[in-house]
Amino acid sequence: MLETATVLSTTELLAIPALPLFAALVVGLFGWAMKDELSHSITAGSVILSALLSIHIFTQVLAGGSFYGNFWTWMVSGNFVVPVGMMIDQLTAIMMVVVTVVSACVHIYTIGYMHGDPGYSRFFAYISGFTFSMLVLVMGNNFFTLFFGWEAVGLVSYLLIGFWFKRESANVASMKAFIVNRVGDLGFAVGILAIWYYFGSFDYRTVFDMVPAFVEKGEFLSFLGWQMSAITFICLALFVGAMGKSGQVPLHVWLPDSMEGPTPISALIHAATMVTAGVFLVARCSPMFEYSETALAAVVLVGAITAWMCATIGLVQNDIKRVIAYSTCSQLGYMFVACGVSAYSVGIFHLMTHAFFKALLFLAAGSVIHAVMSNQDIRSMGQLKKYMPITYITMFIAGLALAGVPPFAGFWSKDLIIEATMIREMGWIGDFASFAVLSAVFMTAFYTFRMFFLTFHNSDRVPANVKPHLHESPKVITIPLMILAFGALVAGAWGVLVLDIANPEIANGYFGHSLFVLDAHNPLMMIAEEGHHPWYSFIYSAPFWLAMAGIGLAYAMYFRESEMPAKLAATFKPIHTFLLNKWYWDELYEVLFIRQAKRLGNFLWMKSDLAMIDKGIIHGGIIDSIMAGAARMRDMQTGFVYHYAFAMVTGVFGLLTYLLLTA
Repeated sequence: MLETATVLSTTELLAIPALPLFAALVVGLFGWAMKDELSHSITAGSVILSALLSIHIFTQVLAGGSFYGNFWTWMVSGNFVVPVGMMIDQLTAIMMVVVTVVSACVHIYTIGYMHGDPGYSRFFAYISGFTFSMLVLVMGNNFFTLFFGWEAVGLVSYLLIGFWFKRESANVASMKAFIVNRVGDLGFAVGILAIWYYFGSFDYRTVFDMVPAFVEKGEFLSFLGWQMSAITFICLALFVGAMGKSGQVPLHVWLPDSMEGPTPISALIHAATMVTAGVFLVARCSPMFEYSETALAAVVLVGAITAWMCATIGLVQNDIKRVIAYSTCSQLGYMFVACGVSAYSVGIFHLMTHAFFKALLFLAAGSVIHAVMSNQDIRSMGQLKKYMPITYITMFIAGLALAGVPPFAGFWSKDLIIEATMIREMGWIGDFASFAVLSAVFMTAFYTFRMFFLTFHNSDRVPANVKPHLHESPKVITIPLMILAFGALVAGAWGVLVLDIANPEIANGYFGHSLFVLDAHNPLMMIAEEGHHPWYSFIYSAPFWLAMAGIGLAYAMYFRESEMPAKLAATFKPIHTFLLNKWYWDELYEVLFIRQAKRLGNFLWMKSDLAMIDKGIIHGGIIDSIMAGAARMRDMQTGFVYHYAFAMVTGVFGLLTYLLLTA
């Protein structure tokens, strides 16, 4: 039974996640017996219908519709009650549209990209399950449902990253993603349990309504010798989960390696689903984060470090998908900086625009990889413009959007983040964040167009055996590119001019009461009140000129054949090597964790398994004694009847003697 009267249709709401789940189950269980056409028709058709329903719900939310209620009870254990319900507000609605629309484009694109793959039906089952998991994550009305979707999307991502399981690199990458995310999810689980401990509920509204009074009480706890407010502990624990899922330093190392999966899932993971879950979590929990200055500072600091560091790594990468992957880590850093400075609406706005142009970048890269026979090294490309005009134009649009060039989508959202960061006073952390997000603009523009020019311009470096295969991708691939290119072109202006996302009075803007910001923290209100802030003119112009400078430098170094990159790499070889090796994060983890884990495993194997069990107390003592006793017992089984009769008579005689003596 529903708890509240509803405005939105419950049938439609249930159908949105149910359709991709149904498709995943049918194709996953029976895809082996289906033709490829039927497999992709069921999955793609279900997700397209889910996208259309999400758009319809979004229009109803724009008109004032909402829903909050429970459908059934999942589990009960004393006072521990876990319902299954939904919370559909402005934040949920925009996430539903982003997830389903991008996923629908990826499904259509996959029909052409994965054609002929022996795991064709299995892949479609996985990506439909991935879509279902993310929809559960964003549509739930309590932390336990959120956790279910959170873990489900992690599980399916593991299956998709390791989809080509015959490749050792794919297996290693999938295990790396799974293990690193378990580290983050431990913090996430601790945060959820702390919420239950302090608030006695998982329900969003119940918990959020109790937060102000809870903070007023001044609950503190001791953690690792530190005295910490309970609300700060909860927020930091939740943020650890967000760091793992959204690839933030130091839990970012799995995200670039996830490129081992097929390109469609790279687009889905990096654009609209798994990696955005952490940003959604922080925004959804804004009524909690707003009461912890420490947690907000941590979000800003981690986001700023990630935005800047991953941008530096992207400068020198040569794998076309890894360049875009490090860009994703960097752009997620921007989103977290926005949330940390209390500009949650702007962070979600950048999540929305980023979903379109980043999915477009990945799918365009996949189109290129498809044309050059699976080669991903941009140093083996060049002059592809004349062979792939549609891919060229769409990737150019995506590159301009990512660089933040007006009027493309990234310009509107990224500039708002920079503006909010520079006007919000947060001490040295705010100063560092301002430097990081500004300098990353230049680096983002540079590495994006370095990739673009080396791929489509510069000299022709395509191997001779590949050239006969060069051609534009089929329509089933190029049509999703054009749909996403349209989003990358108009989504930013639509968000600002139509949805009024940048309105400083959040209650009057698109997001309404779905996000919570204290007036003292609201950077959009500060911008409105201090329009002539000393930083304002610099904020307004610097990102554009930094982006143009980055594009200009990339043009000078990579548009035509140039000796400058090689000379710079030789001159600054230590820095170039350092960045090429990704700041040696993998090597650091190898020394700190992997080798130690191997040493512990070898010790337990040698000293416990071999020495103690196989050759020691267990095998050499107990087991050998049992085996020796069993051997003696076997000797007594002679097969002669008179031996057995003698044993029976002796036994009866002994029993009677015992009874007589004890009577």
